[in-house]
Amino acid sequence: MAALDAVLDRVRAFVEAELVPLEGLLLAGDFDALLPAMDEKRGEARDLGLWNPHLPADHGGLGLPLDQFGRVSEALGRTPLGHYAVNCQAPDAGNMELLLAHADGRQRELFLNPLLRGDARSCFGMTEPEHAGSNPTVMSTTARLDGDAWVLDGHKWFTTAFDGAAFCVVMAVTDPDADNAYARASMLLVPTEAEGVEHVRKLPVMGDAGAGWFSHSEIRLDGARVPAENLLGPRGGGFLLAQERLGPGRIHHCMRWLGICERAFDLMCDRAATRELAPGRPLATRETVQTWIAESRAEIDAARLYVLDTARRIAEADSVVEGQKGARVQVSAIKFFVAGVLQRVLDRALQVHGGLGMLDDTPLAFWFRHERAARIYDGPDEVHKRVVAREELRARGHSIKR
Repeated sequence: MAALDAVLDRVRAFVEAELVPLEGLLLAGDFDALLPAMDEKRGEARDLGLWNPHLPADHGGLGLPLDQFGRVSEALGRTPLGHYAVNCQAPDAGNMELLLAHADGRQRELFLNPLLRGDARSCFGMTEPEHAGSNPTVMSTTARLDGDAWVLDGHKWFTTAFDGAAFCVVMAVTDPDADNAYARASMLLVPTEAEGVEHVRKLPVMGDAGAGWFSHSEIRLDGARVPAENLLGPRGGGFLLAQERLGPGRIHHCMRWLGICERAFDLMCDRAATRELAPGRPLATRETVQTWIAESRAEIDAARLYVLDTARRIAEADSVVEGQKGARVQVSAIKFFVAGVLQRVLDRALQVHGGLGMLDDTPLAFWFRHERAARIYDGPDEVHKRVVAREELRARGHSIKR
């Protein structure tokens, strides 16, 4: 733990001294100034030994088990710039883990290594506007094998970080007649500049379209051709790969959300202690505000322990896949539980800030816009609650049909 504490000290110091001062550029939408500034900070992160903290040491990472990386993710989550600064931002972090586990030599050279070096970014194309994302077996995007190439047709949106990405990991139906609905889709590595790939638009999230890794895109695939060798993993294995990617990803998300909570909590306490209702009577003297502070402290701490316990269960298993199977209920539970804590803490912090909370003078409004989606992506809360409820009932001998 001493080694982890040293890493956390470096991360926290780096976040506060180097990244928080750059938040104004992000909140003002000045990406022309932000991107070169972040390139400089990414170089500093390398020099500090913080690069790729989510990866094994033999791939240039810190070699941290999932529960320890979770602590690092929380520290980085205190600023929207944290994860990108050390090259473990979504969706690249999950794509790196997928490629490490399933890419062949050619795919590693073309797609994985540029991500590891930070020379390229990637995106993940799964969600479609025509279908509910809560049922990934229903998908209209197709890929058919034509000689030595896959030809893709389809429509995706909320393809995070497409703007400026070098390639997209696309989920597409390759075997529509397979008896098993979970064996119909595959994953393909699609260069974003391939002919037939159209960037329709960046999606305005509550009025904020963002740029780069801070954006979500709508894309169309119209006869896009990629080499047959761009199939990632086994044909028909897309759903299993997606599940493999999402388990650790939910740990990453939950700990990042807790980093947001801690920063929002600090801002709330500082504002409550300094904003006066009348001379000598700050907001913190009000019982309602004290209740918000107390409830937030308890909820954040409880959520952290729950997530780290789930991460430990996964990390101690023989493999990530087996760990996810053993912690399936916990993974679903932490997803909706921490998303709820995040929403409540942000709402309380914004309320304490009053009119200031509505402005982009602090990161609260940014997070309030963008993190409302926490209850939707990676499976909506309602689906995860059903998973937990069904498993608890089944454990008591009650079989509940879908």
